[in-house]
Amino acid sequence: MALRNVAIIAHVDHGKTTLVDQLFRQSGTFRDNQRVEERAMDSNDLEKERGITILAKPTSIEWEGTRINIVDTPGHADFGGEVERILSMVDGVILLVDSSEGAMPQTKFVTGKALALGLKPIVVVNKIDRPDSRVQEVLDEVFDLFVSLDASEEQLDFPVLYASGRNGYASTDENAREGTLRPLFEKIVSHVPAPSVDLEAPFTFLVTLLDRDNFMGRILTGRVNSGVVKINQPIHALDGEGNVIEAGRASKIMTFRGLDRVPVDEAKAGDIISLAGLTVATVANTIADTSVNTPIVAQPIDPPTLSMRFAVNDSPFAGREGSKVTSRMIRDRLFREAESNVAVKVTESADKDSFEVAGRGELQLGVLIETMRREGFELGISRPRVLFGEDETGGRTEPYETVVIDVDEEFSGTVVDKMNQRKAEMTDMRPSGGGKTRITFSAPSRGLIGYHGEFLSDTRGTGIMNRLFEKYGPHKGSIDGRKNGVLISNGSGEANSYALGPLEERGILFVGHGEALYEGMIVGQNAKDDDLEVNPMKAKQLTNFRASGGKDDAIRLTPPKRMTLEQAIAYIDDDELVEVTPKTIRLRKRHLDPHERKRAKRAAA
Repeated sequence: MALRNVAIIAHVDHGKTTLVDQLFRQSGTFRDNQRVEERAMDSNDLEKERGITILAKPTSIEWEGTRINIVDTPGHADFGGEVERILSMVDGVILLVDSSEGAMPQTKFVTGKALALGLKPIVVVNKIDRPDSRVQEVLDEVFDLFVSLDASEEQLDFPVLYASGRNGYASTDENAREGTLRPLFEKIVSHVPAPSVDLEAPFTFLVTLLDRDNFMGRILTGRVNSGVVKINQPIHALDGEGNVIEAGRASKIMTFRGLDRVPVDEAKAGDIISLAGLTVATVANTIADTSVNTPIVAQPIDPPTLSMRFAVNDSPFAGREGSKVTSRMIRDRLFREAESNVAVKVTESADKDSFEVAGRGELQLGVLIETMRREGFELGISRPRVLFGEDETGGRTEPYETVVIDVDEEFSGTVVDKMNQRKAEMTDMRPSGGGKTRITFSAPSRGLIGYHGEFLSDTRGTGIMNRLFEKYGPHKGSIDGRKNGVLISNGSGEANSYALGPLEERGILFVGHGEALYEGMIVGQNAKDDDLEVNPMKAKQLTNFRASGGKDDAIRLTPPKRMTLEQAIAYIDDDELVEVTPKTIRLRKRHLDPHERKRAKRAAA
C-alpha cells in the first residue's frame, strides 16, 4: 500500500482539529452511524476545556489504496518542543490559515521549522465562508511569510485549496460553497512525496514522542527511518553521542488506525509506529538493530525562557485536599514530565523541598500545574522569572518575544501606551479591516508576565494577543511591576462579612464570607501601593441593645474577585506564592509570620 506522512500546521483556532475530524469521516475511518466526539483529536481534558491542542498526536486514514499518516501539531509556541521533533516524521505539511485572520506569528514559528527541513507545503485557506474573509490578501501574506523564511523556489510554488473544515469541503475554486474533501485527499497523494527509505538497511528509529501505559510501560513513538522491525527482535537504544543506553527486545509494535493504536507483527521504513519493550530510552534517542552504532541526528530544541519554583505546600491547610504532598512525590512527577517533554528542564534545590522548573512560557507551565493538581498534588508556586543569558562581551541578555495584537481602533492608543511602559518597541502598525488594527511589538518577556489579564480588561475582552519567542537581546533595565499592595490576614479563622464590609473600602477582596483563612494569607488587593495587615475575621459584639435606625440590616458584599490559576501566578510578587491544591487556589506571602517577613525584607534591602 502506498504511504504518505503529513503534518497539519495551523494557528490556535484556525480549525485544524475540526478539519481532521472531517478527513476521518470522509475517508470512512468512522462509520456513518458511529458516535464520535467533536474535535476527536483533542482527547486530553485540558485540551477540550481550553479548545487548544497541547499534545502532538499521530493518526492514520486510508484513502483509495493510500495510507495517509497525519500528525496534528500544537499551535502554541509554549508547546513548540513537540512541533520541532514531529516534523522530522513527515514528508510534507498542510498549512492551514484562517481566511480572515491570515498568517499569524505561531504559524510563522512552525512553518519556519518545516521549510528549514525542506518539506513541501500545501496551503489550505480555511473558513472561506466567513463574512469577513479576505482570501487574496491572506494568500499574499502567506507568500510574503514564505519569502521571509527563505523558502526555496520549489516551496514557493505551493498548491492552494479553499476549504471549510466545519462544512467538510475543499476546492481549487475560492467561490465554492459545497462539495467534499476529495481535492484535499488528491493533493496530499500527488504533492507529498512517498517516504524515501532503505528497506535493506538495518532497522533504525528516532523517538519523537514518549508515552506511558500501565501494562506496557514506556511507549516510544516515531517514524521507522530504515529497515524492518519484527516482534521480539533484539534492539538497543543509542544516545546522541552513539553510546548504548540499554538493550532489549521489541515486545510490542503498534501502528495507528484512525485514533486507535493497533498491534502488528512488523513495521517497515516510512511507517509511524509506537514501540514497547525498553525501560530507559527517551525522546531524541535512536532505537536500532543491535548491529547499528551510529545515532540518527535529532533536531536541536530551542532553550527554555521562563522558570518557576515548585515547592512543597507548607501552609497550615497543607494535606487537607491533596493526596500527593511530599517532596519525593513532586520530584518523581516533575522528572517524569521532563523526560517526556524535552522543552521542560527540572533542577532540584539544595534543601530538596523545592524544584526549579524551566519551560517555554506561562501557558506551558500553567498546563503542567493544572495537570498535577488534577492528579492530587498540592504545591506552592512562585512568580515566574525569565532566564537571563550573556553575550560575547559578558553583557546581560534576556528573552524577547514578537507580540502581535489585534484590537479595535479605539483601544490601540491604550495598548501602545501599556506596551511602552513594559519596554516594548513597536515594529509595525496597520489597519486589518473591520475597524481593527494589527500592532506588532518586540518586547522583553519579563514585561509581558501578568499583562494578558490587564490587556483583556483594557480592550473590554475584544483584543487578541499572540506571542512568539524571538531572540535573546540586550537587557532592558528595570520594568515596573504590580502597582498595588495586598491585604494580608493577621490571624486564622473564618472570614466574617461584618469584618469584610469595611475592608471593601480599602480595595478589592479575594475571599467571601465563611471562607477558612490563615495568618499570612492574601485576602485582597490594597487600593494603595503598600501591604496592609487586616483582621477579616472580626465578629460583631453581641449586646442586649438594639441598633437604632435599622443598622442591623445584613451587610451586602460585592462578590469577591476569583482568579484562575494563570491569573494568580501572573498576579503575585516575588515575596508571594500561589498555594495550589486539587480544589482551591489561594494567594499567600512566602513568609507567613509578620516578623519573618520584616526580616526577609530588611535582608533583601
